[in-house]
Amino acid sequence: MLQTGQPAPDFSLPDYEGNPHTLAQFRGKKVVLYFYPRDNTPGCTRQACAFKSAYNDFRAKDIAVIGISRDSQASHKKFIEKYELPFLLLSDPQLDAIKAYDVWQEKKMYGKPAFGVARATYVIDEGGVIEKVYEKASPDTNAADILAYIGTL
Repeated sequence: MLQTGQPAPDFSLPDYEGNPHTLAQFRGKKVVLYFYPRDNTPGCTRQACAFKSAYNDFRAKDIAVIGISRDSQASHKKFIEKYELPFLLLSDPQLDAIKAYDVWQEKKMYGKPAFGVARATYVIDEGGVIEKVYEKASPDTNAADILAYIGTL
């Protein structure tokens, strides 16, 4: 995993409409960048809905929320529409950002090793530096944990 104090790697990834987004375009504001395994799975849905519930608190603090997974743009579109997600989801099927942020990791699936996206969240400061890392982020408390952390700054 990347560590606090490291420059956050830039990326260019599409949203569900195919519009490219870069981390650099958010320079000047904090960014919550969360990586998750897959749209429409129980844990990932709970995490996305927790960010949705807290979204107005993030907006009030001028913090961008961005989710990244390997899912296709079409999958993200359905996920966003189904749960009315108000924040950006980016598609990374080539694993560019996923590998740059070191969240492509070996896991055990039914007792066998397999690679997948580790659930992790990075808080990136206004200058593009990693301010806080949540390894093994909890889908149920990740959004609240970040808001609690930001409240201490």
